Amino acid sequence: MADKDTDEPKKKGGLVKIIGLVFGGLLLIGVGLGAGFFMFGGQGLTPSAEIEQIIERKLRESGQLPEEDTEVAEDAEPALQKKETPSVDTFVTSYFEFDGNFTSNLRDSRKFLQLGVGISTQYDETVVENVELHQLALRSEILGTVSDFTEEDISGKEGRDRLAAKMVEAINAKLEILEGFGGIDSVHFTSFVLQ
Repeated sequence: MADKDTDEPKKKGGLVKIIGLVFGGLLLIGVGLGAGFFMFGGQGLTPSAEIEQIIERKLRESGQLPEEDTEVAEDAEPALQKKETPSVDTFVTSYFEFDGNFTSNLRDSRKFLQLGVGISTQYDETVVENVELHQLALRSEILGTVSDFTEEDISGKEGRDRLAAKMVEAINAKLEILEGFGGIDSVHFTSFVLQ
């Protein structure tokens, strides 16, 4: 009989602990909701009033409404001013890079120039398609143009720019013969090695 008496207080103690945990959890939830309402819900503004305040603030910032009368402290920093970006008509530029490198000897030299070449155009995709279609003929034009330059001709940025300009002329001339229209705006070097 002693065993039955000791088991019964343990059961009551376990049930009291469970009930205490449930009420404690509910109490914490209630406190959290109350604190959230106090911090965020007690402003008294309806959603439409909040939207009106936001619109009014944006109109003041853009200068469409006069600023509210506020006193500015003497040692306050001046407000930053924003510059407007000018609107410029821009066109999409398409790029195409020839596979592999071009290697050609230079005029009056024992050295070789190895180039990675790409082109760009602001015309539609037809120009890029024409370049892809006529790669073999255009590679020949590029190699012929490179072989007309000497070591001194390609030295420095100005020399490279002159080479690129001549390549644009040669590629456009060949495309005009083959397709009736060139359309290449620029030639770009993805690699430039003089050996």
